[in-house]
Amino acid sequence: MADKPSRALVVYGDGLAPSVEASHAHLHSLVSKACCGFLSLPNSPPSESEDDRIVREFAVLLDAFDAYVRKGKESDCDTGSQGTASIPTVSERFMGMKAAIVTSNPSLRSFGNKLGISVFQFEQLIDKKHSVADGPIDAVSYGLLKLLGFQEGKLMDTGYFDIVFVHIGAGEPVDGEADEDVNYGIEYVNALVGSLMHVAQPRSEISSRLHLSVVMSYGDISKFDCSHLSTLVSKDNADSRLLRLFPRQSYTMRGEKPREDVRHHCPMLIAQWQDAVTRRDAAETFSFEDFKEHGGNLAIPADRFLHEIAFKLWKAPKYGA
Repeated sequence: MADKPSRALVVYGDGLAPSVEASHAHLHSLVSKACCGFLSLPNSPPSESEDDRIVREFAVLLDAFDAYVRKGKESDCDTGSQGTASIPTVSERFMGMKAAIVTSNPSLRSFGNKLGISVFQFEQLIDKKHSVADGPIDAVSYGLLKLLGFQEGKLMDTGYFDIVFVHIGAGEPVDGEADEDVNYGIEYVNALVGSLMHVAQPRSEISSRLHLSVVMSYGDISKFDCSHLSTLVSKDNADSRLLRLFPRQSYTMRGEKPREDVRHHCPMLIAQWQDAVTRRDAAETFSFEDFKEHGGNLAIPADRFLHEIAFKLWKAPKYGA
């Protein structure tokens, strides 16, 4: 635990986990320094549209699934004379935590507004000075750090967000451009992570206060065979007489009660790094297999993610051990 509250940047590669390849060196370099694991999701509803999936999974990540369920019911969101309770904002739930999201997805922008999250588009981040001198990716990374109060390598005391989410999906427009025939999302994430790691050099003021999470999901899992991507611990070699003594894995529980809807395959992959704060595990590549074999975090429910991050920001009590 740091001696001062951190500021969190979450780079979310929505549906990009299957696209990670050996050539994405910046992602693998991050993993070699980070603590890695899984975020378990609930099962998808039948006949869910891609746009609904995007918003639903982000809502789970923010532990705001109830708000997602209610988002289309105007009466539930009414704060007028009927006195119906409004959706609690992120700030209300987490001790005044100020949150922002950068996304090109209209539905996510609308949902973020309902949760009191400030919404930005990528082109709003670009500082022309850095764009000319360093290139567009570096300009975006400097813009993201500026939102968190990191300017010119220094930490600002006012006018910053506690947490910033960057949502990058497959085939979505980034920096105002789009090409539906090319999935450049994973290339963008890889380059962005490389730029951020370059700016946040170890032992710098930024690296000691920046808590970086890179999250990758599998998106629409109906499109491919994912039977080999299971988070369940194998009991194949266990003595059959002892099987009933095996405890339930913690991500399948909420308090003392089993969760009713748990997807045991295709979890979100997460790598987290903060210089001299997060512990380093033995994982070396951004892959399901390496995280399962060598990751230090195993699996937690995705709806606990924001609670864990808020603790690092001194905005919530510790969740779990």
